[in-house]
Amino acid sequence: MVDSALLGPTEIREIAGRLGLRPSKRLGQNFVTDAGTVRRIVALAALDPADIVLEVGPGFGSLTLGLLGAVRRVVAVELDPFLAEELPRTVAVRAPALADRLEVVTADAARVGELPGEPPTALVANLPYNAAVPVVLHLLATFPSLRHGLVMVQAEAADRMTAPPGSRIYGVPSVKLAWFAQARRAGPVPRTVFWPVPNVDSGLVAFTRRDPPALEPPAAGVGRAEVFAAVDAAFSQRRKTLRAALASWAGSPAAAERILRAAGVDPGARGESLGVGEFARIAAARPGDRAGRWPEPDTIRES
Repeated sequence: MVDSALLGPTEIREIAGRLGLRPSKRLGQNFVTDAGTVRRIVALAALDPADIVLEVGPGFGSLTLGLLGAVRRVVAVELDPFLAEELPRTVAVRAPALADRLEVVTADAARVGELPGEPPTALVANLPYNAAVPVVLHLLATFPSLRHGLVMVQAEAADRMTAPPGSRIYGVPSVKLAWFAQARRAGPVPRTVFWPVPNVDSGLVAFTRRDPPALEPPAAGVGRAEVFAAVDAAFSQRRKTLRAALASWAGSPAAAERILRAAGVDPGARGESLGVGEFARIAAARPGDRAGRWPEPDTIRES
């Protein structure tokens, strides 16, 4: 992608003015206006030319234009119908040779269940601050073909997504993302590269898909919904010990203690000290018929 094809502040404001569009705080719309940031994101995403990229919230197409020159295809999921309609026109004008690589889907990325064509292999996106973590978790659950990616999120969310066990900010997002992938901070992004300028800085999170924790039979049948239910229960009262926090989930404090001991976990520990593998063992140690008890959720809660 040549630099002249990338959008800058002038081009973005011209498109916005022509559409009569003002960024929506409700939709978390903060658009990247800096071509250098776009080039940096594309480089850090470590994309393969054969990749099919899923981009969420392409907006005016700043990042889309950078991605189109690096991969085989970009599937852009945009909630705003006016922006979704305009994006192909922008690409046709600024990068006509790459226009056939773009597919635009007007949908809510937190609810999308299928996409046209071949399944996506990478997720690269500037995610809305108000929905970043649920969107990432939903997409990883819905599209197992996503093997790697790089997302730009609010700096605080980036810290929570990549926090290790024992950290003060380690919590539900950290554990649930770890179920799907190995994640790491890939660098900061200043607020000055956006229009409008947000009140917070952003951060880049890179991830690589990995298999869920391996368990020995008969516990090997434990699934994501079971594990996530245990995680939600453990962090619902994060100041309490696991024996107390898991009491409702297990049926009683005594039952919670039996499950924890069977899983090899100290009942006096707290949820923030456990890794995803330990939560999987706790879920597997809960007695009872699992069949039909834990339906796969339509969406994956961040909390």
